[in-house]
Amino acid sequence: MYFSLHNCKKYDIILIASMYVYIEKVGGADKLLEPQRKRREMFFVTKKEITKKIKLQIPAGKATPAPPVGTVLGPAGINLQEFCTKFNDASRDKMGDVLPVEINVYEDRTFDFVLKTPPAAFLLMKAAGIKKGSSKGKNEKVATITVDQLRQIAETKLPDLNAYTVEEAMKIVAGTAKNMGIEIKDYEA
Repeated sequence: MYFSLHNCKKYDIILIASMYVYIEKVGGADKLLEPQRKRREMFFVTKKEITKKIKLQIPAGKATPAPPVGTVLGPAGINLQEFCTKFNDASRDKMGDVLPVEINVYEDRTFDFVLKTPPAAFLLMKAAGIKKGSSKGKNEKVATITVDQLRQIAETKLPDLNAYTVEEAMKIVAGTAKNMGIEIKDYEA
């Protein structure tokens, strides 16, 4: 994380690696104080105001300043080439997947982003080997996957799902599969 101590009005306490450092505003300049304990130091840093939160789904390693990325991020005022370079570097190991990304744009036009796991529908289509799900939902079966494939998808999606165990995540992903017309062999929810 990067924090700026210039032109600050508010201070927040941020714990970094269980270490504390004390910083105080002295006559317009920031002064680093000696920590009281060696084990714990406290950082007082400014909190940047988030002006926009943008959510996109971009193929991993293939972001370009052209549409759709450019048309969404251009009005936000961030450097498109810098975003594309950072995104492509961060997602290079997941080539071939579609990755949701949440971008926070700050008032000074800086940004940070968080990569999420690929959508469950994308992972299910990839596992089933189909290009799209059923147009009639659960009434038309278009493919079949195994319980092991379902478990693997659930383990991949677990950090982004509202579930604590893999079994709960499997139920969520199985519901998505059912609505896409993908049958799961020998699975009872």
